[in-house]
Amino acid sequence: MSTPWHLYLMAIMYICIGCMHFIKPKAFLSVMPRYIPAELQMVYASGIAEICLGIALCFDVTRTYAIWGIIAMLIVFLTVHWYMIADKKFHEKFPKSVLWFRFLLQFGLMYWAYFYL
Repeated sequence: MSTPWHLYLMAIMYICIGCMHFIKPKAFLSVMPRYIPAELQMVYASGIAEICLGIALCFDVTRTYAIWGIIAMLIVFLTVHWYMIADKKFHEKFPKSVLWFRFLLQFGLMYWAYFYL
């Protein structure tokens, strides 16, 4: 069975977003919950994780591990999205509906990854 094009789209998405952690780290730092230690290192670590998982999606041998890794990563990222919903400083920058959409989108992204198992 050939690999569907949308799996590669997912891989490219995670690789590009992971690269953005290094190009624009301040954007990711601005949404990092304050209770997470070593914020900049965590931004870089999550960027590396996204890049590695995106690459791993492209190979049959590592795809299943990458999918479970992406799902686990998205579960962890729920804390960031919840933090943005709970902290009123984000309500000035973003409509609440956008913050909720981003939170719920994580579940859609988890399903998209799970779809390839």
